[in-house]
Amino acid sequence: MHELVGATTPRHHDIYEALGRVIDPELGIAITELGLVYKIGVEGDGVGVVMTLTVPGCPMHATIRGDVEQAVRAVSWVRSVAVEVTFEPPWTPDRMSQEARRQLGR
Repeated sequence: MHELVGATTPRHHDIYEALGRVIDPELGIAITELGLVYKIGVEGDGVGVVMTLTVPGCPMHATIRGDVEQAVRAVSWVRSVAVEVTFEPPWTPDRMSQEARRQLGR
C-alpha cells in the first residue's frame, strides 16, 4: 500500500480500501496500485480525494472520476464526496506498486 498524506485513521483506510476496488478501465489495475490516489481527506462524514490520471486528457477521465465517487459513497458512513483531479505532480510509473509493475510486465 502506498502511504497517503493524511491517511492516518480507520476512516481513511476505509476509503483507501474502497478506492482499491476502482479499476483503471484501460489498464485493468486498481487506481491505488497505479499510484493515482494522492490524498484522502476525511472530515466528519465528508470525504475528499485528490487523485491524478496516467495522462492529461485521458479519455476515461469522467468514467474513473465517477467510479471513484461511487466507490466512496458506498462506504456506510460517507454522506458527501469531493473528487479533485490534478496533474501536479505529474504521474509517473514510479508511483506504481510492485504488484502493478508485475501485472504490466515491468
